[in-house]
Amino acid sequence: MDLRIFIEPQQGALYSDQLAVAQATERLGFDAFFRSDHYLAMGGDGLPGPTDAWITLAGLALQTERIRLGTLMTSATFRYPGPLAISVAQVDQMSGGRVELGFGAGWFDAEHAAYGIPFPAVGERFDRFEEQLAVITSLWATPTGDTLDLPGQYYPLTGSPALPKPTQQRPPIIIGGNGKKRTPALTAKYADEFNVPFASAADSRVLFDRVRQACEDTGREPNTLTLSNALVVCVGRDEAEITRRAAAIGREVAELRENGLAGTPQEVLDTLATYREAGSTRVYLQVLDLADLDHLELVAAEILPHLD
Repeated sequence: MDLRIFIEPQQGALYSDQLAVAQATERLGFDAFFRSDHYLAMGGDGLPGPTDAWITLAGLALQTERIRLGTLMTSATFRYPGPLAISVAQVDQMSGGRVELGFGAGWFDAEHAAYGIPFPAVGERFDRFEEQLAVITSLWATPTGDTLDLPGQYYPLTGSPALPKPTQQRPPIIIGGNGKKRTPALTAKYADEFNVPFASAADSRVLFDRVRQACEDTGREPNTLTLSNALVVCVGRDEAEITRRAAAIGREVAELRENGLAGTPQEVLDTLATYREAGSTRVYLQVLDLADLDHLELVAAEILPHLD
């Protein structure tokens, strides 16, 4: 099981804070560093303010060497698909081919209102999201030297040179959520990974089965899709340390034990085993206290070595 570090810098973080976590992620042997793509804090004052996900990842591409870099999730409402394909391809080049695109339809209406971003109704958001997936993947797949014409309701392309190309043939695309129809169908058609955020192992199993069925319905081999979870992490050597870390992020220990990865290293390993049994092979550890690098040290020393 892969462990990836996942942060929420809209809650308040400078680029330097994120760099420190990313470099610790690399030094300690984790698989990847991911960040959210949000412009508004969800509780609290969010000081010193948001940072842009893809500008941040461009910087990290030059200041890390090994770890994968990506978003959970870039919102389709934030960017046109052509410029987004260019940004992702460029950061992939800058990183030497280490980028992944977590991509979603968008959901947080307050941040759209706060920054003047249109927020269509959910049906239109998914229509736009589906068309964006077609545009981005088609741009990357067009052979160098050819041009691309692509009809579309929202983002038609005419005579596009479909440049630049990413270093990877196609950066992996991650789709997530708990939708019953369109999310599984789009995952089966476009995604390399399906992510379930902040759900129990039992609920994750249901969602995993749903996307597996969508793969089978379209003739795709389900085993070609990586299944993953995102869960808040709060680990301590003893109860006092667990309680201190929970208080630092404004959460209750009992709630974290029920809904996240919380407790002693052995407790967390036992919880991870239930997600593995549900089908998950990758977990994004949501780290909410970016100043507590000792937390990452503990997970790397006491949990990471026991996962195969």
